[in-house]
Amino acid sequence: MAQRMAGKRVALAGPRKADEMALLVAKMGGEPVLRPAQGTVFLDDIELRNAVVSWVKQPPDWNIFTTGMGLDALFDMAEDMGVAEQIMELLHSSKIAARGYKTVNELKKRGFTPDVRDEDGSLTGLTRAFAPYDLKGKEVLLQLHGDPAPRLVKWLDEQGAVTRQVLPYKHIPPEEANLQALLADVLNRKVDAVTFTSGPQIRFLCQYARAQNRMDDLLEAFRQDVIAVSVGKVTAQSMLEEGIERIVFPVEERMGAMMVELGKYFEHSASAHGFGLEVVNGH
Repeated sequence: MAQRMAGKRVALAGPRKADEMALLVAKMGGEPVLRPAQGTVFLDDIELRNAVVSWVKQPPDWNIFTTGMGLDALFDMAEDMGVAEQIMELLHSSKIAARGYKTVNELKKRGFTPDVRDEDGSLTGLTRAFAPYDLKGKEVLLQLHGDPAPRLVKWLDEQGAVTRQVLPYKHIPPEEANLQALLADVLNRKVDAVTFTSGPQIRFLCQYARAQNRMDDLLEAFRQDVIAVSVGKVTAQSMLEEGIERIVFPVEERMGAMMVELGKYFEHSASAHGFGLEVVNGH
């Protein structure tokens, strides 16, 4: 494998498949630094039960699903509660919107084709796809993963929709020591890049930086010296919302593709300065 990361230190903020990603960095000549910023994720049974009860008692006009895992969790809970058939019936008689190919696939497995879906895996893309529809006064059930989506909720409010949010999963913040180490690495330019594989990793890092009054310094580091790397468009959107604008991410949302793209970035920047556009996406 080409030594495109030779002499580079790469912080890995995502705990999932961290060992595999570290091996990939090493094979490309770089030095991986494990800095898990995800924390832990758990299924919130009470939230799910309440959501299913509300779903059945007050069927919405629109059902918006944003993750395959969250959709699965809702259906599993409906099965456990003996109301799966009712859920299937109300889905057949209402509109469905979906974000992401995994979510669409989970719906297809159950015999549903969404009326609205994004074209690029992002929540912004999903709102664009709603253009032909009037949401004023419509009841909307919005399934998120475990991370709030204030921009989407605000957009739905602006359209006049009445939104009920369901967050089947809850994120517990990572250990403060991990965030402290990652922030120090970036601020002191001890790493050349940080890879992120989910929105919560960015959110937790930025929350910690704000608590230390170092958010401006963090943004400056990402603007000048340390490249932020995203697994795909959705996570990149979370970065943009925090003010991080110099981002490398692959067209195909895969961890391996993310590392290949970072290798290309390093190789290119070594031979020609100024490769980093505001957002670099593999083209």
